[in-house]
Amino acid sequence: MAKKNGNGTEEPLEKQLWKSADKLRKNIDAAEYKHVVLGLIFLKYISDAFEELYDKLKAGEGEYVGADPEDKDEYKAENVFFVPEKARWSYLLSQAKQPTIGKSVDEAMDFIEKENVSLKGVLPKVYARQNLDPTSLGELIDMIGNIALGDAKSRSADILGHVFEYFLGEFALAEGKKGGQFYTPRSVVELLVEMLEPYKGRVFDPCCGSGGMFVQSEEFVTSHQGRINDISIYGQESNQTTWRLAKMNLAIRGIDSSQVKWNNEGSFLNDAHKDLKADYIIANPPFNVSDWSGDLLRTDGRWKYGTPPTGNANYAWIQHFMYHLAPSGQAGFVLAKGALTSKSGGEGDIRKELVEADLIDCIVNLPAKLFLNTQIPASLWFMSRNRSNGKFRNRTGEMLFIDARNLGHLINRRTKVLSQEDIDQITSTYHNWRNVDGNYEDVKGFCASATKERVAELDYVLTPGRYVGLAEEEDDFDFTERFTSLKAEFAAQLKEEAELNERIAANLKKVKIDE
Repeated sequence: MAKKNGNGTEEPLEKQLWKSADKLRKNIDAAEYKHVVLGLIFLKYISDAFEELYDKLKAGEGEYVGADPEDKDEYKAENVFFVPEKARWSYLLSQAKQPTIGKSVDEAMDFIEKENVSLKGVLPKVYARQNLDPTSLGELIDMIGNIALGDAKSRSADILGHVFEYFLGEFALAEGKKGGQFYTPRSVVELLVEMLEPYKGRVFDPCCGSGGMFVQSEEFVTSHQGRINDISIYGQESNQTTWRLAKMNLAIRGIDSSQVKWNNEGSFLNDAHKDLKADYIIANPPFNVSDWSGDLLRTDGRWKYGTPPTGNANYAWIQHFMYHLAPSGQAGFVLAKGALTSKSGGEGDIRKELVEADLIDCIVNLPAKLFLNTQIPASLWFMSRNRSNGKFRNRTGEMLFIDARNLGHLINRRTKVLSQEDIDQITSTYHNWRNVDGNYEDVKGFCASATKERVAELDYVLTPGRYVGLAEEEDDFDFTERFTSLKAEFAAQLKEEAELNERIAANLKKVKIDE
């Protein structure tokens, strides 16, 4: 599973695989290459699942006595994709060294789509392109073929699913700003899911990207010994390429994605789940969208708390979520921090109505640099239709504010992540405040419980810093320690810049040679 790296520690399998796959990328953009790699991982997964059932049917023992291993209905009955002979991994491995391997993989994707209606239009056919070297493609097939080799096939599905998700994150980092359009950082998704605890019911994400919210919800249920079949997922995505990633990401986890819809008009103009009332809504909608067709929806029935401005979709998203929330439903979502204070276009009035309607449970101010596609500061909103429903303590007339701006750590100069300790700190604070048996206390500079009257006094501004105040000053501040830390950070930044300049110089040299 792992091997030693240069400093003697073990390097996880997924990291080893990423390094190998990235070496084979050569002159292909990460945005294009991700479809090549993720498509192959998906193909390996469905082929493994198929062959596991194929072997049982062929052996014909127990419940499989008299079964035909080439009968498609046998696979349909067990929710396994049927894989035609020339699309099976064993066949592709046998063709991996051939110059026509790209054509063989494209054909394999076609064969699978023809045999499995739910995958129609989902799989990438990008393998015969001229910029993808057949030798590198063959090496990539060999590399992916070794994932979980020797593991039980039932375990290999979990490993492949984990690798698929890890690669999604690495490709998002490699793409930078564009990567953030299809991927919400894992630590943010984990925080949302652990705050909401979606054990049972309908989970909805009307801007689902590559499906990370759904995957994490299922993992949460499993990790708490719940039953996966107790939750069902509903989603919508306007970008077809991203929707395809979501369908593969969910299929590789064995999650039913039949209610994850694609339409290029988006959730506002074409609501694919008009009648859905969800128990949980978990979402990361695009920030501050100006061209959301608001002028065409001025009288829409979703705007119960006020008509959102045509130049910004933030308060349209909030009301879209509330429209789809069941009577005892809960929502957790990401929004630009500006939505906590903005008064333009009537947003302040809508925010006042949401507070007075007692819908807002908790606001979390997030650290900067968590998101790949924007440097805009962000916050988390947690809302509930009925805050006196008996499931938790009666929080009517109260709101919790958490200022988590000082949490998180840098993984590179531009990107932060929340550690598990950070997630636990935020989550336990919320649960202690919300739960009947909680032992919540305000902590200066971090969290505060405020009444609706206090929020009204502050003109319905929801910035946590207004409520939590300043942290207690520490008497034991160590200047030398802080100076040493800043010096080390500065040295690391200089080193990173030097390496970047070297790569730029090397690329410019190549360009000159080519000319």
